[in-house]
Amino acid sequence: MSEILLVTGMSGAGRSTVSAALEDLGWFVIDNLPLELVVRVGELATAGKLDYSGVAFVVGRSGRVQPDSLLQIEAELRRKYGGAKILFLDAPDDVLIHRYEGNRRRHPYPGTTLASSIANERASLKSIRDAADLVIDTGSINTNQLRSRIVETFATLGHDSLRVSLVTFGYANGIPRDVDLVFDCRFLPNPHWIDDLRPMSGLDEPVSRYVLEHEPAQHFVDDVVNMLSWQIPEFAKEGKSYLSVAIGCTGGRHRSVAIAEEIRRRLNITNSVYHRDLAR
Repeated sequence: MSEILLVTGMSGAGRSTVSAALEDLGWFVIDNLPLELVVRVGELATAGKLDYSGVAFVVGRSGRVQPDSLLQIEAELRRKYGGAKILFLDAPDDVLIHRYEGNRRRHPYPGTTLASSIANERASLKSIRDAADLVIDTGSINTNQLRSRIVETFATLGHDSLRVSLVTFGYANGIPRDVDLVFDCRFLPNPHWIDDLRPMSGLDEPVSRYVLEHEPAQHFVDDVVNMLSWQIPEFAKEGKSYLSVAIGCTGGRHRSVAIAEEIRRRLNITNSVYHRDLAR
C-alpha cells in the first residue's frame, strides 16, 4: 500500500516545488482536488498495484483551506491506512510578502493589505500546523534547496517508519525553525582559521580529519550518537513520524558538516545530510 501525504501550508511557501519534487521521486501527486473527494481518490490510488512511492494530495494551492475539514480528512485517511501524514510548509511573513510582491499574485485570503491577508491565513491554519507530522520552513532556502530537502526526507524511507534527518547550519545565518533537536559544536577548533582548509568544507577529507581528530569532537559525537540511539526508538514508539536533528557551527561549512556526516555514518542513516549553509 502506498503512503499518503497531505501537503499544505502558507500560500507562497513552496507547494509547487514540493509537488514537482515528489513527482520526481515517483509519487502520484494530485493537486487542488476538492477535500470531499480526497478519501475516495485515496482509496482508488492505493487499491491498485501501480508502483507508486506514495500518494500526495496538494491542498489549497489556489484557494483557502478549511482546517476542520482537512483534519477530518486526515483522521479518516489515518484510520483507513494508518500512514496518512500532513506536511505543512511555512515561511516568515516578510519572506511571504516579498514572494507575493515579486510575482504579483493575488493572495487567497481576505485582508486590507497583503500583510493582513497573510496574518489571517496564519491564524486560520494554526490548528493544521499544530497537527502536522512535519513542518518545513522554506524562508531561508531557495527552490533547489527545498527540492533537496524533500528528496532527502522522502526518497529512501519505508511506510510507517520514523524518518530521521540531519541538518547542518551556521548560527550566523540563524537557527532553523523547523527542527526538533539542536546541537552546538562551536566549541571545537575552527578550520576557518587554517588557511589551507578555509576554502574547503566539512565534506572534504582534510577538514573532516582536522575536526574529528580532536578529543572533544569524538566526545561530542559519542554523546550525541548515544543519546539518539535510545531516543530514536522511543520517539518511534510514541508515533512520531519525523525527527529532524540540527548541528550548528558559526558558518555552517566546516565543523557542523564534518560532525553531522560522522553522526550519519555511525547511526547508519541512509539519507544524506541536508547542509543548509554549505553554499553560502
